[in-house]
Amino acid sequence: MIMVLFSMQTVYAEEDAKESKQDTYNRLKVFSEILSLIESNYVEPVGNDTMIDGAIKGMVKALDPHTSYLPPVSYKEMQVETTGKFGGLGIEISIRDGVLTVVSPIEETPAFKVGIKAGDKIIKIEEESTLDMTLQDAVSRLRGETGTPVNITIFRESFKAPKEFTIVRDIIKVRSVIKKRYKKDIGYVKIRSFSKNTSSDLDKALDDLGKEGITKLILDLRNNPGGLLNQAVEVTDRFLNRENLIVYTKGRSEEQNMRFTSHDKVAGVTYPMIILVNGGSASASEIVAGAWQDLNRAVILGTPTFGKGSVQTIIPLSDGSALRLTTARYYTP
Repeated sequence: MIMVLFSMQTVYAEEDAKESKQDTYNRLKVFSEILSLIESNYVEPVGNDTMIDGAIKGMVKALDPHTSYLPPVSYKEMQVETTGKFGGLGIEISIRDGVLTVVSPIEETPAFKVGIKAGDKIIKIEEESTLDMTLQDAVSRLRGETGTPVNITIFRESFKAPKEFTIVRDIIKVRSVIKKRYKKDIGYVKIRSFSKNTSSDLDKALDDLGKEGITKLILDLRNNPGGLLNQAVEVTDRFLNRENLIVYTKGRSEEQNMRFTSHDKVAGVTYPMIILVNGGSASASEIVAGAWQDLNRAVILGTPTFGKGSVQTIIPLSDGSALRLTTARYYTP
């Protein structure tokens, strides 16, 4: 009886899969028909590339704010960003509740200097509304030739009306780690982003502070928009004993279900710590602060963080473009 039921379930599953494939085929047939009709009958000639790019952008927009299509130029720009030097205004942006929102300004950049803050809502770029604008379109409009201005209209809860800011584009050079010493024995380390050299830069900063005789540490993650997951894990690991769970991820495929634990490749840092966070602390910053909080390794001070609990995978495509796809959610210990 059990074997019969199992066989029937297998048959139903196969039929459901066939129906799903047939439905997808039918929808793609409709898409092809629409493409052909526009090509033949639209009032003005439109290139196939324009229409297909628009269709792809619409498809990923139906998913979540962090999934996006990166045309070849945008993909190259993104690769430059994670190396720590790129052109623009100096802000990390995202779509939140359907609105283009500043995750955080990067300190000592044009946006930071004119007073842009985490949580600001960008409602216009020049004279164009950002309503229904994709994240990638917004990034492309904000970037431009170094030395040229761009006007953005900001709404902030403390404003009575939206306010326009003029920001002059510049080359953004991000030192991911900076350090200071206070009152002889208090070390201060600011991590601005998690780029490819962050953990090694942190090692150098801690080594220098150790030689200066610090006994306590303040680690500042305020306005840190995140970055590379492996760097978040490496930074967290520096302050933990061996075999502590740092973060784990869950996705639809087995390869997206990962666990990251501390190891003993580097000497653990044992200073008592305070971690500073705010609404501009997002993604990788939240992984680091969350792990230390859950493991009682540090005291967390500040305001609620941004709240981005997903992992994106960059998948290169055959034409030099890429898909930035949300493939998993992450969980602290």
